[in-house]
Amino acid sequence: MTSADPSSGTFHLGLTGGIGSGKSTVAQMLVKRGAALVDADAIARQVTAPHGSAIPLIAEQLGGHFITADGSLDRDQMRALVFRDPTAKKVLEAIVHPLVGQETQRQVQEAIRAGLRTVVFDIPLLVESGRWRNRLHKVLVVDCLVETQIQRVRARSGLDPETVQNIVNAQASRSQRLAAADWVIYNEQLSLAQLQSEVFSLPL
Repeated sequence: MTSADPSSGTFHLGLTGGIGSGKSTVAQMLVKRGAALVDADAIARQVTAPHGSAIPLIAEQLGGHFITADGSLDRDQMRALVFRDPTAKKVLEAIVHPLVGQETQRQVQEAIRAGLRTVVFDIPLLVESGRWRNRLHKVLVVDCLVETQIQRVRARSGLDPETVQNIVNAQASRSQRLAAADWVIYNEQLSLAQLQSEVFSLPL
């Protein structure tokens, strides 16, 4: 993945948190503060959308049956495959990550040209990837109890508890994320106003 050079004069903040932690809400609050947001998940969805740049390679290396009729990645099929086959996960990451890196760098350069002082890298797998830490000035973790994660995800998606627990288990643990954090927002029983106050008190 192309490096986001933290020596560019722009402050690079890594943002991560488990599913249901409130990370996306915090990301939007940081944008409200004037930061540029580089959303790794959104970019990954973009390159695997209908006729996205990753699609031909996925079809070639993993099989055309993982591509839907509209030319996009069949996410449900692929999710099931990578859960049971670590090799397939590595192949998928080797296709998608470099493309995400290219678009990430393009967006960073755009933010620098626009004169923005802070770039927030929203990276759900920041801890798991091991590729990001030396490219960031600080890492902000949005944290909450696992039980709260499960409740929030079930409420918004209707998924059964076992499915949500499996998603949580596939991500870094709370302790792993907290060990990687420079700053932590404990998003447990906070109102939106309280959460925003926490975000706006960060020394950006």
